[in-house]
Amino acid sequence: MASKLKNPSKNLNPNWAQLLEKLKSNGSKNHISKHSRRPDTETERSVLGKRKERSDEDSQASKPNPLIPTSSDCSLTDVVAMDCEMVGVSSQGNKSALGRVTLVNKWGNVIYDEFVRPVEYVVDFRTEISGIRPSDLRKAKNFTVVQKKVAELIKDRILVGHALRNDLKALLLSHPKKDIRDTSEYAPFLQEGRRRSLKNLASQFLTVDIQNGEHCPIEDARAAMLLYQRNRKQWERSIKDFTRLKEKQKKRKPKKNRKVEKD
Repeated sequence: MASKLKNPSKNLNPNWAQLLEKLKSNGSKNHISKHSRRPDTETERSVLGKRKERSDEDSQASKPNPLIPTSSDCSLTDVVAMDCEMVGVSSQGNKSALGRVTLVNKWGNVIYDEFVRPVEYVVDFRTEISGIRPSDLRKAKNFTVVQKKVAELIKDRILVGHALRNDLKALLLSHPKKDIRDTSEYAPFLQEGRRRSLKNLASQFLTVDIQNGEHCPIEDARAAMLLYQRNRKQWERSIKDFTRLKEKQKKRKPKKNRKVEKD
């Protein structure tokens, strides 16, 4: 009889035992909520703390990306930016050949973007940088077709880019020096007279991070264009001043050395 009294729940109907357990659990929760508010306040503080102590990555992610075009206009403008990605050819793959070329207009919208099948056999696709894979070149356009189209698009236009001499060399094209705006050569972008990478310039002047892993020619062309657009007035003024100086130097006639005749 004593054992039965010690464990009264065993003698109860199972439904009643389950009901008592529920009442006990609910009662303990109410007791905590009424007499001790610390857990709730602590959780609230921790949540608020997380909001206030957000990482730099979260704050940067909330900022709008300046490389995203603000206009949907995809027309060919008087200024275009170009970027190329190279693959490796020759026996050792150390010779660069054009693998992809991208052109964007002054708003950063793509006006031309094509993979290119090099004339020579590709030894190294340089995927970790170029982002080009064998599958990309299977249906790529022939070099001569791309070369002709790019020549048409950049003709009589200001060409913007970074280290454009390499891109033009890969395309076997030339462009008037007066119409080239190279972000790797613009004086205010130099550091102690040395050229800087596009990644470095984009980070400092555009507060945007690019070229993490595989390069995106669209992103790189947009970065170069934005660097130019934000410095356009000063950049164009410096070119005009330089052109005027050259013209003045040409107009100056060299002084002839007059020989004094002896009597």
